[in-house]
Amino acid sequence: MEILDLGIKDYQETLELQHQFVSQRSAGEIPDTVIIVEHPHVITLGRKSNIENIHDHSMPVYQVERGGDVTYHGPGQLVAYPIFDAGNEKDIGKFLRNLEEVIIQSLSFYGLNSGRKEKYTGVWVNEKKIASIGISFKNWISYHGLALNVSTDLNYFYKINPCGLESSIMTSMEVQLGQKININELKVIICNNLQKIFGI
Repeated sequence: MEILDLGIKDYQETLELQHQFVSQRSAGEIPDTVIIVEHPHVITLGRKSNIENIHDHSMPVYQVERGGDVTYHGPGQLVAYPIFDAGNEKDIGKFLRNLEEVIIQSLSFYGLNSGRKEKYTGVWVNEKKIASIGISFKNWISYHGLALNVSTDLNYFYKINPCGLESSIMTSMEVQLGQKININELKVIICNNLQKIFGI
């Protein structure tokens, strides 16, 4: 598995890079690849989005191919975009559950007990949502991915109804743990779990 850590990168540029990698992965030119990134403040709308879930239009807004509703990306939120070949299984549900498991196992490293919530995609801690997931496939190559709130300024979620939910539902690792997180250590843990859980 190749890992590309972009640091902080513009959303549009990263989206274009995903499209490029999807084409290359489909053609067998690159192996399974994960893009790790933080974005400047941005709102994205998935295929099931309701524009009324945006309350503040001061940030850039992108309509994208992933599933789900409106979400926010910003500094302190670790985003991972797996460009993986899922053609052998062709199972979207399993792919989503695997991404949730990556987050659950990564959080457990920090002693944080998290889990799934029935009828919702994502990962939850104490009835609060700590991570969002939205993916898309082209020729069974995945793109888009997961967003884990690490030290995210949660006030930005009040500019939207995140995934159609109340803004107050969102939380972060630092809020839950009451301590700073080494983001570079977390990147390694996330990538190791992606590799393990997806059997790459």
